[in-house]
Amino acid sequence: MGDPIRRPGNPKVDIKPKSKISASRKLSLKIMLLNRAMEDLEKEKQDREEEKNRYLKEKHPPLQLSGLSLGELQNLCKQLYAKIDVVDEERFDYEDKVNKHNKDINELKLKVQDLGGKFKKPALRKVRVSADEMMRALLGSKHKGSMDLRANLKSVKKEDIKQEKVLTSEVGDWRKNVEAMSGMEGRKKMFDAAGGGQ
Repeated sequence: MGDPIRRPGNPKVDIKPKSKISASRKLSLKIMLLNRAMEDLEKEKQDREEEKNRYLKEKHPPLQLSGLSLGELQNLCKQLYAKIDVVDEERFDYEDKVNKHNKDINELKLKVQDLGGKFKKPALRKVRVSADEMMRALLGSKHKGSMDLRANLKSVKKEDIKQEKVLTSEVGDWRKNVEAMSGMEGRKKMFDAAGGGQ
């Protein structure tokens, strides 16, 4: 084939030539392919059923119970139990093999991804989670009460800040302050200063 057609303004972008098949023709081809695939699936299903029936007839012939004595019936039951044990062992072995093969397949897929180096990390979404939802996720059913963090915050008024500044500025010599506040009188002064005696 020749060189791909390039736009004059952008040399890196290739223009694909238009398809020679019309859209209606493409649609009819798709429909034909789908019909063929459906027929093949039906045929495969019938073949499996026939194979299953043939296998069962071969492995499990119809029982002839008429005219058997008690001893012969007991022997027949013992033979059937022995066959059941053999079949169960085979089934267990096959299940184990299938599980082992599935693990091998998964390991090989991971190796292929590692060798290809084209494994893309999924984009993480930002999710807003409240404190209650986070505690429920961490603690599960142990978390009972709601956590309203704003309700636990101490409200501060401007007047309280001014009072604290005044109290700290009055403190001066700490020894005088300790002597003044000692005993019951000092506690009464603190109580009155805090506004408890209103």
